[in-house]
Amino acid sequence: MFKKFVSIFLIAILCCSFLAACGGGGNNNQNQGQDEARSYLVGTDTTFAPFEFEDENGNHTGIDIVLLETIGEEMGFEIEWSILGFSAAVTALEAEQVEAVMAGMSITEERKLKYDFTDSYYDAAVAVAVKAGSEYTSLEDLRGKPVVAKNATTGAQYAEEVAAEYELDIIYVDESAIMYQYVESDLAEACFEDYPIVQYEIGRGTISLEVVNQSSYSFPTALAVLKGNSPELIADFNEGLAKLKANGEYRRILDSFFNPQK
Repeated sequence: MFKKFVSIFLIAILCCSFLAACGGGGNNNQNQGQDEARSYLVGTDTTFAPFEFEDENGNHTGIDIVLLETIGEEMGFEIEWSILGFSAAVTALEAEQVEAVMAGMSITEERKLKYDFTDSYYDAAVAVAVKAGSEYTSLEDLRGKPVVAKNATTGAQYAEEVAAEYELDIIYVDESAIMYQYVESDLAEACFEDYPIVQYEIGRGTISLEVVNQSSYSFPTALAVLKGNSPELIADFNEGLAKLKANGEYRRILDSFFNPQK
């Protein structure tokens, strides 16, 4: 009787083990399916047209937004945007509150000490813009004058590079729109901004400025992650960007913002 009881007990244990194994296999497959849907939280700017801005329907769009989402579709990952402003996005990246920043961010030697960058998707010089119709036509004309630049940008970097030579008094702000207002309201005589950005706004008629100087060099623009973090995102971005350039989609995205009439 005891042997019969032991046999029944062992059979019950084997059956439970088999059922547990079958159930576990189903859960593993489900988890694998979930893992395949990769997603990244990416910080970006609020207003930096045409790279990121709010359109007439209240949608956040721009070259950066459309380009990264298109690369994601090509490479099989999704993007969740955190719209913070440039300085706040960089701070969030360093605090690991976002996984990457894509906000017209230029590659500089100083930034490469802290961040890993993708291949560049755009190169831009820095422009010096003054109020339309003003007497200023060069940096020399601005000697000793107050100028405005956006915090932690290559525009600010260029302003700092020439400040001593031209005795410039630099005012720092956090948003491009505020920078333009300073010049239009005569609180500053010029602003330092990426050339395609300020030229885009001038072309749209949203600001009454004109460009009087450009830096002699350009800054490559890229997506950034913290050094050593998210190498798979860097690799996927680079591969996806190469594919979009090869099939013509990259040029179509740029033209849709810079030359919308085409």
